[in-house]
Amino acid sequence: MNAPSNSVTSPQDDLKIPPRTPGKVRLGVMGGTFDPIHHGHLVAASEVALVFDLDEVVFVPTGEPWQKAGQDVSDAEHRYLMTVVATASNPRFTVSRVDIDRNGPTYTIDTLRDLHRLRPDAELFFITGADAMAEIITWKGAAELWKLARFVGVTRPGHVLSAPVGSESVSLLNVPAMAISSTDCRARVAAGKPVWYLVPDGVVQYINKYGLYRGPGGAGTSAVGSGNARQGDDDAVAASVPSAPTDSSETPGSEHRSTT
Repeated sequence: MNAPSNSVTSPQDDLKIPPRTPGKVRLGVMGGTFDPIHHGHLVAASEVALVFDLDEVVFVPTGEPWQKAGQDVSDAEHRYLMTVVATASNPRFTVSRVDIDRNGPTYTIDTLRDLHRLRPDAELFFITGADAMAEIITWKGAAELWKLARFVGVTRPGHVLSAPVGSESVSLLNVPAMAISSTDCRARVAAGKPVWYLVPDGVVQYINKYGLYRGPGGAGTSAVGSGNARQGDDDAVAASVPSAPTDSSETPGSEHRSTT
């Protein structure tokens, strides 16, 4: 496999859809904070599933999103359950706890390793914002990422960007433009504004039931029920995330954790 290199790639010019591997299912992987999950996430996942003939898309809420250290992030159990509610009506959508149940910061390399171990029958297609693709070569374990999954960067129609291309391991796909942001959804709730039609109805009801995003920081930090919280990115698809911590052999220069 060729080493990744930076090049300007126009979405839809060459999707590089590989032939199916006999005996393998195609599993899309969409990671993110999902705080909250919104229709932009769901539309992107659905479109990738259609174009790449995926058998399943697994949504993976982050456990401890390292690039949001110091920021208010809702309890992992709330984010997990909102994702379950949002995806329940689509038989191809599932939700995994691999990142939530793992101690320590969430990195894409760990997510993919765990899914490979849990789903040896699957070829992985990692779905992320296309802007994040430009930084993928700086992610933790970047050299191994290309071996673990094909990467699909989703972007809005007409958008052209410089993205790393590792042989046939990267594709850029236009999805219907949806200017929805998790940050904006939280801000609307905090301001007493409705989020109907921005997030699934069940998620609206969940937010209202548990009073999420109404505090000063806009995040829902209380546990579900009584003491059921577990240990612990996400704006519009293809958005940027804050700068990473200081570089080291274990800390990438900047890892965009999937869609936001």
